[in-house]
Amino acid sequence: MTDVAQFIPGEAGTGLLLLADHASNRVPDGVDLGIASHLMNEHIAVDIGVAPLAEAVAERLRCPAILARVSRLVVDLNRDPDDAAAVPALSDGYAIPGNADLHPEERQGRIDRFWKPYHALIAEKIEAIRPRMLFNLHSFTPQLASRPHEERPWEIGILYNLDERAARIAIAMLRERGIVTGDNQPYSGRELNATMNRHAEASGLPYLGIEVRQDLISDDRGVQSWADRIAPVVAETARALA
Repeated sequence: MTDVAQFIPGEAGTGLLLLADHASNRVPDGVDLGIASHLMNEHIAVDIGVAPLAEAVAERLRCPAILARVSRLVVDLNRDPDDAAAVPALSDGYAIPGNADLHPEERQGRIDRFWKPYHALIAEKIEAIRPRMLFNLHSFTPQLASRPHEERPWEIGILYNLDERAARIAIAMLRERGIVTGDNQPYSGRELNATMNRHAEASGLPYLGIEVRQDLISDDRGVQSWADRIAPVVAETARALA
């Protein structure tokens, strides 16, 4: 475990590597976001349910996994470092005062301290493990606070940018199982796919971007139930691509 990520070794022979960019609400020493403490348990700070879900899915698949250990409000690891939203001053209508007036050197300090080591670790493990497919886990809120009347009906979403190989297989499998599945929903991987763009699309490595609705994985029963649904689909998708 490092300051920025937890690595679960798993079995490299599975051909899989799991990533969870927003698995933690941790604010490291030396960072002051200036927001109410209760907001650190909301979706603006962490993908609710993803840490236990990632651990459960990795256990079922026996695959290696990398789970981030820093809140997305400190630095969003699923953004490019020059993206203004990588250190957000506003998230779902909430101001983040500690990010609003950061000096450029302070902002770069966060990139150097957290973003660069996290992505270096991913690159290192890809080189060592040589996975046949990457997949990541995120979760999405049923409704944004800034758009309270827009309900998100999907139970799970599969995101992708240009490489649709794994996505097409997984979407069909999930729908065959009766799971309400978003095709590049609730938002598009053509717009928000930075980690997979960097570590998969750029090298032609197949990947799955998986989003689960947060209310479905907000307790252990939900986590275990969805791990049981997700793990076989990931494994079958990887086999279908082989």
